[in-house]
Amino acid sequence: MTRTHQLATAVVLTLTSLAALTACGSGDGDEGGGPDGSGGDAREVTLLTHDSFLVSDAVLEHFTEETGYTVNLLQGGDAGVMVNQAILTVDDPQADVLFGIDNTLLSRALDAELFTPHRAASLDAVPEELQLDAGEHRVTPVDTGEICVNYDRAALADRDLDPPRTLDDLADPAYAELLVVENPATSSPGLGFLLATVAAFGEDGWQDYWERLSDNGVEVVDGWEQAYNERFSGAGNGGDRPLVVSYASSPPVEVVYGDPPLAELSRQEWPEQAPTGVSTGTCFRQIEFAGLLAGADNPEGGRALLDFLLGRPFQEDMPLQMFVNPVNPEAELPEEYSTYIEPVEDPHTLDPQTIADHREEWIDAWSSIVLR
Repeated sequence: MTRTHQLATAVVLTLTSLAALTACGSGDGDEGGGPDGSGGDAREVTLLTHDSFLVSDAVLEHFTEETGYTVNLLQGGDAGVMVNQAILTVDDPQADVLFGIDNTLLSRALDAELFTPHRAASLDAVPEELQLDAGEHRVTPVDTGEICVNYDRAALADRDLDPPRTLDDLADPAYAELLVVENPATSSPGLGFLLATVAAFGEDGWQDYWERLSDNGVEVVDGWEQAYNERFSGAGNGGDRPLVVSYASSPPVEVVYGDPPLAELSRQEWPEQAPTGVSTGTCFRQIEFAGLLAGADNPEGGRALLDFLLGRPFQEDMPLQMFVNPVNPEAELPEEYSTYIEPVEDPHTLDPQTIADHREEWIDAWSSIVLR
């Protein structure tokens, strides 16, 4: 959800269906050659995304049938790299639409005047708290998710420990040397977790909180892959830390792609719960947006694609592709997802401009405390 969900990507990137759809830019037909008068091939619309983007072939085919446009996917690394690339090429954009910028990076892109306003169809259905640029509509909210501490149910039970529920719980000596987190300077979930602590404890308290976590034996690694797949005991790869910063949607992944995969079981054989759980009081909300890039070769196709991203076909496809939540409340969740997702009723949030103003300062202060 930037989120989007790296665990799902690690599991399903073996799929090759997207490879045939990936292109290195928009078409280069003659200026004004299409029915919309735009440059480029008006039958194609290029979507720049982060590497965690996944969508069903059938959904893209539905878009083509509905609009006449085919989608070229241009994947530009992780969200931060993608946004940097888009800013560097703002005068000559590589795509028509950018998908995957989240609320931790939003202000930077808006300050760079990266997008052309468009009020997407179905936007009225989206909750107002998710419309962070509602006044100007330079970006469209597409999905949400939460960065949260996950726990290994069996490992905590073996230690006769109840799962932690709040950030304060994590600093309790009962959970000493059980938590692994990612470095916020190098990791999106690591940054989200840092922001959760700033939101929870404020400017006057978050550094003291990290002093407490440090004294309690928190382990820091560079990225999510190392934290979840190597250090977390719940991943089944020999890790010894039963608490990890990951996502609220990680438990459904563990079931859907478990051993055996959920698709090989009858409904009656589905497990009662996922082997991992979520400490819902530790979460930070991520919102992912899409926007029409200023100077796009195919603005009409880009607007059609933004409208489609809020429609039910795409919104209902996302949960089992990228393991994120749709923003359109009319979208129905797949049963495999809704059965195992743990709702987060009150995630921590921060204003995007506040994040932009203080991100580097907070990371530097965190480093001086935790990496000393």
